[in-house]
Amino acid sequence: MIAGGIDTTTASVTWAIALLLNHRHVLRKAQEELDRCVSRDRAVTEEDIAKLVYLQAIVKESMRLCPVGPLLNPREFTADCDVGGYRVPKGTWLMVNAWKINMDADVWADPTEFRPKHIDVKGQNFELFPFGSGRRSCPGMNLAIQMVLLVLASFLHVFEISTPGDKPVDMRESVGLTNMIAASLDVVVNPRLLPNI
Repeated sequence: MIAGGIDTTTASVTWAIALLLNHRHVLRKAQEELDRCVSRDRAVTEEDIAKLVYLQAIVKESMRLCPVGPLLNPREFTADCDVGGYRVPKGTWLMVNAWKINMDADVWADPTEFRPKHIDVKGQNFELFPFGSGRRSCPGMNLAIQMVLLVLASFLHVFEISTPGDKPVDMRESVGLTNMIAASLDVVVNPRLLPNI
């Protein structure tokens, strides 16, 4: 379980940083929230995460646009049923294309645009369920969300970030079971806080 969560957490944080570097106004708003809710006098703690509402929306939106698991684990139908007017026999394997659901123009206005919004990602809202849903949802979901939020909050709180030459980040995806960014993510970091913090 731990091994399964390492690359996905890394990919989630990387995608969020890449999106923020391509949307600097969102990055500024996130850092303003950190300064307001945490201050520049101390480091971010786990207790601060609940107050960082905009940062939570950023993480959810990055999970929508760049799901680390674009295809959810396969499921087998245990009984004959009808789905959307199609007869599905017992024993049929189903693979849910989460990426396609996340890009559905009937659900999302401008589905390819990065617009942080508040939405449930824990499997109760079927427009966005990066961890699956129901009894077979990802067992590490709560830990993953907390880790991504804490790592991203700490990084954005401590550093001013940009790209070399302020160039946009290449958002192409790699091929594999985990959706990783294809090109290396080059980030220029400068301290935002005093060295003792």
